[in-house]
Amino acid sequence: MLGSRSYAQQYRSTSVSAAVLDADPHRLVALMLSGARDRIRLAGACLERGDIPRKAKAISDASGLIGGLSGALNLEAGGEIAAGLQSLYDYAQQRLVSANADNDAAALNEVDSLLGDIESAWQAITPKAAP
Repeated sequence: MLGSRSYAQQYRSTSVSAAVLDADPHRLVALMLSGARDRIRLAGACLERGDIPRKAKAISDASGLIGGLSGALNLEAGGEIAAGLQSLYDYAQQRLVSANADNDAAALNEVDSLLGDIESAWQAITPKAAP
């Protein structure tokens, strides 16, 4: 029998899946940035509680999302901006590895802040309406 936590998790998974399926590319990037930041904050909370396995899983999930963001960059069309974002994503990945290995909350906060800046800039960009 499923408990209330299981039902809540199922609902969240379904809700996120529906949002991703309905998302345009701009919204998908926004969801990935938000998701990575959520996982980083979860990792920090797990670190505070001493839940190291869950911290590691949250960092791994965040790293996967950041890898997806980096992989989605079009370096030819994006020029210097895309190259700069790729460098920032690479740096964020390195800091997450360090945060995981050293149980370093400061590194988690740094990556969350960095992604927050990117997320704010991304949200300020309004996609062009389709003709």
